[in-house]
Amino acid sequence: MLNVKDLHVAYGQSEALHGIDLHAKRNETVAIMGRNGMGKTTLFKSLIGILPVRSGSIEVDGQEVTKLESFQRVAKGIAYVPQGRMIFPTLTVTENIQTGLENARSQRIPDEIYALFPVLFEMRHRKGGNLSGGQQQQLAIARALVTNPKVLLLDEPTEGIQPSIIKDIARALNEIRKLREITIVVSEQVLSFALEVADRLFVIEGGRLVHESPRAGIDAERIKQFLSV
Repeated sequence: MLNVKDLHVAYGQSEALHGIDLHAKRNETVAIMGRNGMGKTTLFKSLIGILPVRSGSIEVDGQEVTKLESFQRVAKGIAYVPQGRMIFPTLTVTENIQTGLENARSQRIPDEIYALFPVLFEMRHRKGGNLSGGQQQQLAIARALVTNPKVLLLDEPTEGIQPSIIKDIARALNEIRKLREITIVVSEQVLSFALEVADRLFVIEGGRLVHESPRAGIDAERIKQFLSV
């Protein structure tokens, strides 16, 4: 479903990603683990089209999207939940979700969205800026899901969120995958969360993927060494 080949991305003359190869199947969740500054957000921004690619290719469901603008990539099936959530604080919960329906025929929010995130239904008339961090994260995921993505990119979804809400988000992601059979790629520093949602875990360091393992045979201690400062 997502096929990234030999991806090179640079900030000016300084190369930040050095030949990333990443493949994720339909109905698979992949976690990209790594410390701050190792290239997780750069990778995600290049996949959604915020950062231009120097060389390499990105395919979604067999279609090349490397040269497309961000909005065109959304139309091809990529949805992106950025680090920090980036919801609209002055819009209500309902209005925030409807921004993901801008190009849809109907502005009606599917019932399954509120079934996945019951708290959003309870707070649907509340302003986004009045929600807790965890509720805003659920809102950002809901907004991405209404675009009917084939690939959902989540950049550090557990950042600054209390443990009980992290469990809710993990449960929702696993449920989303069952319902939609979509591909989920999540960047993360919390290993326990990654192990709850991911089929395979990668480690990124210095702009390169340096480790890969399936969840079943994971060497947790080795991954913890990569994540320790």
